[in-house]
Amino acid sequence: MKNIFAVAGVVIKELYRRKDFYVLFIITVLICLVMASVNIFNDPKIARYLKEICLLLVWISSLVIAITTTARQIPAERENRTLLPLLAKPLTRPQLIFGKFFGCWFACGLALLCFYIFFGALAAAREHQWPLLDYFQAAVMHWFMLGIVVAMTLLGSLVFAAPSSNSTICFVIIGGILFVGRHLDQVATSMHEPLRAIVNALYFTIPHLEFYDLRDLIIHNWPLIEWKYIVLALLYATAYIFAFLLGACLVFRRKPVN
Repeated sequence: MKNIFAVAGVVIKELYRRKDFYVLFIITVLICLVMASVNIFNDPKIARYLKEICLLLVWISSLVIAITTTARQIPAERENRTLLPLLAKPLTRPQLIFGKFFGCWFACGLALLCFYIFFGALAAAREHQWPLLDYFQAAVMHWFMLGIVVAMTLLGSLVFAAPSSNSTICFVIIGGILFVGRHLDQVATSMHEPLRAIVNALYFTIPHLEFYDLRDLIIHNWPLIEWKYIVLALLYATAYIFAFLLGACLVFRRKPVN
């Protein structure tokens, strides 16, 4: 674990030395502040529209940070010729994979913390309330969803040649899961065999990232979700994270490092 967290610490420092997070955070802040200054027809429910826009920007920014940061980890080590020195130390390939994962995941968690603190302050300025437990549930679910994304992208970085192609493919896959994946079971009902079985198998195989989208809970001030369902969703995410990391370890085990 000491080696894993040493690699993770380097990844976290690398993220905050780069300007990706700062640019996305400043853009999100500026757009949200402009929207917060607008009072459309004195509508008292304008805070809901503001929260919806702000949370959408937080989701987009967090996905961009997670995918772009993870996609360049292994290729950058190979390009900079630091991969062989890393593995020449008492550091195994699985330890490097887990270190890169935890570094990217913890870095995404720190970025999410900044985003949700800003969002909570902005929403409190409009609604004069701060439902901390609602924000906590949404942030934790969001963070574990990013864990799946980071693990998937890390596996992709070992399969695809360039970080750009890996990032593009991951964006397409994750967008498809979020917007289309939830409807695959309904689409399968109108198909004939064996296509129906294939689509149903795909529906039950893909990680359903929409489970972790609790934006409506915050936007409409709905009551908290029961904690047992939150725990089940986190266990579901953990299973997919370890499945992707296991696949990454198996691919990296057979992959030349030079």
